[in-house]
Amino acid sequence: MYAYHGGDGGKVRYFKLRGPHRSRHGGAIQWRMLMKSAEEFLILEDKDLVQQCDVDHYRASGPGGQKRNKTSSAVRLRHRPTGLAATATDDRSQHVNKRRAIRRLRETIARQVRGDLDAGRYRPSERMSACIARDGRIVVGQRDRRYCLVVAELLDLLVSVEMRVSEAAVLIGTSTAHFVQFLCKDGKLRDRVNQLRAAAGAKPLR
Repeated sequence: MYAYHGGDGGKVRYFKLRGPHRSRHGGAIQWRMLMKSAEEFLILEDKDLVQQCDVDHYRASGPGGQKRNKTSSAVRLRHRPTGLAATATDDRSQHVNKRRAIRRLRETIARQVRGDLDAGRYRPSERMSACIARDGRIVVGQRDRRYCLVVAELLDLLVSVEMRVSEAAVLIGTSTAHFVQFLCKDGKLRDRVNQLRAAAGAKPLR
């Protein structure tokens, strides 16, 4: 059974997980967002990604002084193809907030949009391999343009092996300890992984 939702930029397909994807937790059937992959959005230049969005400017509330409240400096991006949104209200500059909102949208897409990956045929991408150090550490920072693409690939792989971290670690060529260290370094990524692990009936990472 399929349900569709989307905007002008494309469709989001939600599908019922069956077989090995059925949750062990209470036998409940889980749903997840399926696109070709998050990569189709994450490889876009900022201007092209923004073209897929509805952009709202509004007055930010909270700290920042009178000037912040008098100008529409806050930015909200609503990504039509996925329905995901990101906001930034931190700065008095609309330009700075827009740049931050774009980065946050990329991170949200990487965490939330899953592609249909076959673990049996998986080989790490050149991008992924370049981010694996000789000692097995995953070395790519959150400010690195590759970060969101690496996160998306890792999450697709984890979902394909039912969130078994040790199995995914072997497939990308690292240790379980290094893999867990990377996943837990970013709090929002760790939380997303633990949501997916809970749906698969696995214990949370700490």
